[in-house]
Amino acid sequence: MENKGTFLAGVAVMIGLICVGLSIPRAVKVLDSAKRNVSVRGLCEKEVPADKVIWPLQYSVAGDDLTALYKKIEDNNAVIKAFLKQGGIEDSEISVSAPNISDLFTQEYGGNNRRFRYVAKSTTTVGTGKVDKVLELMNRQGELIRDGITLESGWEARPTFSLESLNDIKPQMIEEATKNARASAQKFADDSGSRLGKIREATQGYFTIEDRDSNTPQIKKVRVVTNVNYSLTK
Repeated sequence: MENKGTFLAGVAVMIGLICVGLSIPRAVKVLDSAKRNVSVRGLCEKEVPADKVIWPLQYSVAGDDLTALYKKIEDNNAVIKAFLKQGGIEDSEISVSAPNISDLFTQEYGGNNRRFRYVAKSTTTVGTGKVDKVLELMNRQGELIRDGITLESGWEARPTFSLESLNDIKPQMIEEATKNARASAQKFADDSGSRLGKIREATQGYFTIEDRDSNTPQIKKVRVVTNVNYSLTK
């Protein structure tokens, strides 16, 4: 009886080993299939006009009488405001900062060897979505010179253009980048004699916004890259 039990146990073990042996090729095939994939990147770039501009109009005046200096600033600011409104800019889009006045006679260097005692810098800032109108006004700055106002052109006075409608074009750009990624993956599959399967994993890259070039900051280059992993089948 004991021998019969031992015999049956041996048969059971043998059947188990046979089943394991038969399943190994299938398992290897599944694992091999899991390894067959291709990772690609899809790029989408667009040139888009800016839809917001911040334009600081700065100028400086000098004198020895503070009262006269403030009167000159008020007159100049009135001229600038009229110039902007005539060009299509509204009151709500114009802000005037308090003037920054320096007493040169109190400075350590230069002493009293100055032509004027006081120098005042005034800034009128335009913040608007009317980018085209601002560009037109920038080309007409010479009209202010005829009124005795010379705008500064330094770093602090440069206009800043931005794109606030990015969310409106994001879906279309992501779709295009994904299509470009699939086209690259399909080419890889064709060259390797495989069939392109489903997306295994996908990540959206960051959107970047840059000036198209230093001469046209009002034109923005928007860029996004998507990373997509596709499965491959025989």
